[in-house]
Amino acid sequence: MSDTVESSGQHFVIGLRPGVDLDPRDTRLLSDIRPAGVVVFRDNFLAGAPYDVWHTRFSRLVAGVRSAIGRDDVVIGIDHEGGTVLRPPEPITPFGFARSWADNAESVGRAMGIELASLGVNVDFAPVADIDSNPSNPVIGQRAFSSGAEDVARACVAFCDGLSAAGVLPCAKHFPGHGDSAADSHYELPIVAATMGEMEARELVPFAQLVKNDIPMIMTAHVLYPDVDPVEPATSSSTWVTDVLRRGMGFAGVVVTDDMGMRAVAAKLATRGACAQILNSGTDLIMVCSHWTDTERVREMAADLAQAQLSGLLDTVMLQRSAARIQRLRRQLRVNTPRLLPMDALSAHRAVAPMRARRGHAGQTVSLDEEA
Repeated sequence: MSDTVESSGQHFVIGLRPGVDLDPRDTRLLSDIRPAGVVVFRDNFLAGAPYDVWHTRFSRLVAGVRSAIGRDDVVIGIDHEGGTVLRPPEPITPFGFARSWADNAESVGRAMGIELASLGVNVDFAPVADIDSNPSNPVIGQRAFSSGAEDVARACVAFCDGLSAAGVLPCAKHFPGHGDSAADSHYELPIVAATMGEMEARELVPFAQLVKNDIPMIMTAHVLYPDVDPVEPATSSSTWVTDVLRRGMGFAGVVVTDDMGMRAVAAKLATRGACAQILNSGTDLIMVCSHWTDTERVREMAADLAQAQLSGLLDTVMLQRSAARIQRLRRQLRVNTPRLLPMDALSAHRAVAPMRARRGHAGQTVSLDEEA
């Protein structure tokens, strides 16, 4: 594989295929592409096995990822919010939805961080910085800390402080706000009819506060806001990423897309130049997970990026700045050594906040296993 394609590979985060052992196809893909890192899911854990058994298998998986990519400073990411968006089996603490522990977010963040670090994880795609502003929203609901912007901002900052203190980097989502949508971006492109003034007064408040608090990563939403950008969803919108988030709010960290296989934007995967457009928007990392598509497509996407770079379609200055941000992120990543936690520590974490309700409990928002 050419040096240009391998360089393009650093702009991807790849969701592993199901399995408690590293799939040979993933081993080859990670070795060839050398992405920024990976995302693990529920099927990558040996659920039902004793703690020491599933922990050993997962530790082997993490080591295999680092070996395949060929370096230690690798994103080992996970979606770990609470509620139904939890991946590891017990005795990792099954905290409830964020709504139930908003007033204790720093303690929960610290507990989550300690537990995730003990698995070798170093990035959590949390907190949800969305505002629960639309009762008809099928995908956010209790995942949001509150229906009030200031309350969400306060809880998000506290959560990030706790998580970071334990050696796990937070990644706030879903910029510029998924809370007011009435559609699920896993299946269709949500459209939010809000003006920039309305967004600034509500949806952008938590993100602005997180930027002031030096959050290292932010994930964009597959949502279209036609009053702000009538053509592109936030995923590929330079208006949102460069103009609003970077220039307007001063964010200098890494921007990552939500999973590009989700139905809201899946058609973009087949469009030549789509990846270049995403990076040209000011985004740094493109996430592609196996739950919604075949991650082998990343090979074509990396080659397309390389071709765009050679042809001048990919802005050279933007690319250099993006590469620098990714390098800075890699220096921030902790290489967390997997270890078994003592049961008394895990028991103490259970006393920190409410546990997850049984799946399907009345009034509970039930999201997909692969929710992000």
